[in-house]
Amino acid sequence: MIEQSVHKSWRDYSDATLPPILDAARACFVEHGYDGTTTRMLAASAGLSVPGLYYHYPHKHDVLVEVMTFAMEDLWKRSMAALAEAGGDVLRQLDLLVECLVLYHAHRRDLAFLAASEIRSLQEDAKTTHIGRRDRQQRLMDTTVEYGAAQGIFVAEDPRSVSRALVTMCTGVSQWYRHDRTLGPDEVASRYQTIARRALCCDPSCGQ
Repeated sequence: MIEQSVHKSWRDYSDATLPPILDAARACFVEHGYDGTTTRMLAASAGLSVPGLYYHYPHKHDVLVEVMTFAMEDLWKRSMAALAEAGGDVLRQLDLLVECLVLYHAHRRDLAFLAASEIRSLQEDAKTTHIGRRDRQQRLMDTTVEYGAAQGIFVAEDPRSVSRALVTMCTGVSQWYRHDRTLGPDEVASRYQTIARRALCCDPSCGQ
């Protein structure tokens, strides 16, 4: 598994995403899909021979698992750092979780896309592990929204449904966002924070 260093800032996306072999695989999987990508294509994209690729990754599936693991662990570490910054303020936790999700799915569109779309290509053990990571990520928002509702800070008859809707909204950024659009990732995050607050009736303009 790739060793990932602690982020200097969870908002910082200036570092390279993946090692060269896996970054080449990412591009192949996004363009052709996992099933449409051959081992020979992966090797050529990475500037390796097929035996050279096998030296690092014995099976094509191993490459996919490594890419998807990196995606989920990178998002998790950034999310935990965002929550640490928020401290015990549940409204701040909501804001920063939304910001973290939006920034990740804008800056790491390809990784986010693969982490969601290629679950079907994972073998059973790897699929179970991946779904566990996805559910762990969802629980961060679930816990925040449920706690805020219990404290009377948020208004939600069904906190879990609102939480899942908010996460779906944020992760959906990877489906449409392009860096040449008028809005930057920070501006999208700010607008989504407003939507999230209004969904939980904790914005001063709620209901207007």
